[in-house]
Amino acid sequence: MSVQFHHTVGRPAEREWRSAIGRGLRCRCPACGRGRLFRAFLKPVDICESCGEALYHQRADDLPPYIVITIVGHIVVGGLVLAEKYANWPLWLHMVIWVPLTIILALALMQPVKGGVIGLQWALRMHGFSGTPDQPERQPGNSEPV
Repeated sequence: MSVQFHHTVGRPAEREWRSAIGRGLRCRCPACGRGRLFRAFLKPVDICESCGEALYHQRADDLPPYIVITIVGHIVVGGLVLAEKYANWPLWLHMVIWVPLTIILALALMQPVKGGVIGLQWALRMHGFSGTPDQPERQPGNSEPV
């Protein structure tokens, strides 16, 4: 993978984070926007089939589920509160509407949100997207990396 540099010596060219996130939300490679980002539901490809960008070192970890929980929670709880305020629905109707809606929204949003997080990591050159490996984390109380 080659890293493009600005006119400033030694400084990598900036990557447009908005377009990288947008490409990720569309489940496309954050670098080129053409190649598929996922080979399975939540398994990213190792290398983009279109541009050759290495994607194997992404570390989206737990951020996508937290984002999805926040979005779905606002939609479902907001809808539930509005339904309780303006309608007198029986409990079974709440269960028929809100439980499936929660599951469907969570499943529908998980892959695009993970793609957006991978796009953000790529744009910010996090977790190996800079072309160099991550530095070891510092342990509390230690001044030296472990």
